[in-house]
Amino acid sequence: MADTHAVSTSGKNKSKGERAAPPGPWREFWTAFSANRGAVIGLVTIVVLLLVALFAPWIAPHAPNETNSAVFLLPPAWQQGGSASYLLGTDAIGRDILSRLMHGARLSLSIGVAVVAISVAVGVVLGLVAGFFRGVLEIAIMRLMDIVLTMPSLLMAIVIVAILGPGLINAMVAVAIVVLPHYVRITRAAVIAEVSRDYVTAARVSGAGTLRLMFREVLPNCAAPLIVQASLGISTAILDAAALGFIGLGAQPPSPEWGTMLADAREFVLRAWWVVTFPGLAILAAVLAFNLLGDGLRDALDPKLKR
Repeated sequence: MADTHAVSTSGKNKSKGERAAPPGPWREFWTAFSANRGAVIGLVTIVVLLLVALFAPWIAPHAPNETNSAVFLLPPAWQQGGSASYLLGTDAIGRDILSRLMHGARLSLSIGVAVVAISVAVGVVLGLVAGFFRGVLEIAIMRLMDIVLTMPSLLMAIVIVAILGPGLINAMVAVAIVVLPHYVRITRAAVIAEVSRDYVTAARVSGAGTLRLMFREVLPNCAAPLIVQASLGISTAILDAAALGFIGLGAQPPSPEWGTMLADAREFVLRAWWVVTFPGLAILAAVLAFNLLGDGLRDALDPKLKR
């Protein structure tokens, strides 16, 4: 009887010990991330925007450049004179605003992702080189980044596009150059902090080459701040690309890019509020969602904030 009680007690203790096992890294990350409600809302908004962008050709009620001369500046469906066929109204040449917003999500999100991908790739390489090789090479790289940072980002992008010529690709290159210094500086600072650690010394003593130290040993431990900056950088890229489109230096008409839609609607802002309001709200929602996501990633990935 006593043996049975001992076995049951040990079984209970064992089950308690199993329940008390520490959570895995992904579960720990999600617990910290989901504690930030704003970050979860931002993530859900981004997922919705991505789904809309992916399935825009099938879910949009009209083609983005389809015109209808009978419905110039038609108001939204809930306003007097509106039509259920054009839920958010039409623009000055009869194009459906909802359809253009859906197709514009593809352009705006693609711009943000492409710009950040280019900036991260180039910035990580330059930051690793500056952090490892120090001296004259580091000074040259960082002074060049300081020169880029001395000018306001939008003004710098305008200058670059003015040199390269207006267009979507040139606007993406300009925005990528503007945000590049942030990734270089973050990577360099993280590398300088990591190269003095024991695991790097051990890898160097074991015969690891410079490239292996840079990309296999040090870079993975610098990923957290880069991930946070990349999520915030997408919002910056979307905003800057929309600004360039608004002044005619980014995507060109009839492209349904959100900034270009705002530019086309400027002269009708007092007559038809919807042609300006809905593209502006789309930009606001995308930028705010990526900023909230970046804040949540920072809270979840920074060990100091978790403590």
